[in-house]
Amino acid sequence: MVRQAHHERNQQQLTACPEPADWKPMQTVGAGVKEIRIRVENAYRVLYVAKFAEAVYVLHGFEKKTRRTPKADIDLAGKRYRQLLNERKKK
Repeated sequence: MVRQAHHERNQQQLTACPEPADWKPMQTVGAGVKEIRIRVENAYRVLYVAKFAEAVYVLHGFEKKTRRTPKADIDLAGKRYRQLLNERKKK
């Protein structure tokens, strides 16, 4: 019962959280994958998926040096996303 209460509280916190200020969907990586855009001195990106109840999964983070997201970064995030889906199927 305590475990369920914690889960429900966490769910409430997750659903109450607003979206990041600067983000976009990354369907090229996978369904539900989003990209947070961070600009400090340089431009950085974090690709993640938050559609599963148990966790937010960070797939990849990198410094962006050109206007287009490099194919290698998209491919790596896609590979990790597919691995995540396969691991979740095993449970």
